[in-house]
Amino acid sequence: MAFLIVVVLLAAVVAIVSRPLRAGRQEAPSEGEADVAGLEAARDAKYREIRDAELDRRTGKLSDADWRVQDRALRAEAVDILRRLDELGYSREGAPADEE
Repeated sequence: MAFLIVVVLLAAVVAIVSRPLRAGRQEAPSEGEADVAGLEAARDAKYREIRDAELDRRTGKLSDADWRVQDRALRAEAVDILRRLDELGYSREGAPADEE
């Protein structure tokens, strides 16, 4: 009888402790949502790269000529990412474009 009570209590503790882990599971994002999330992350990373290059130029780590070349390339990549986001129907704020 004592063994049965211990097993029931142990099962209850496991159920309570694992509940947040089970509740945290969500459906996997659709392929389009995953693409958008990846592009948004790439966009944010590209913006950081542009800011970092500007900071490097200001602090003297990059010459003006080197910075211009790098800045043009980074901005072209950022424009490509934004264009791909627009093609998927998302605005730059991340909401579907038809909801604005």
